Amino acid sequence: METFVLPEGLYLVFIYRGKASDATPFFQHILGEWLPQTDYQLDEKPHFEILGEKYKNDSPDSEEEIWIPVKKKD
Repeated sequence: METFVLPEGLYLVFIYRGKASDATPFFQHILGEWLPQTDYQLDEKPHFEILGEKYKNDSPDSEEEIWIPVKKKD
């Protein structure tokens, strides 16, 4: 493993519940519909997920945090 330093910035945090293989509509809604209606836009930083105790791989009962980097619209 290697250390990765995550750049600081503003992130939106969402909780996704369900199978990882079914997450595409979740991301499409956030990035294609919800985010464009806010005062924010995607930032050029890494997106990441936190897979905690409730993460169960591809189980419908799985839960994870989705972190999406944003910045104020220009």
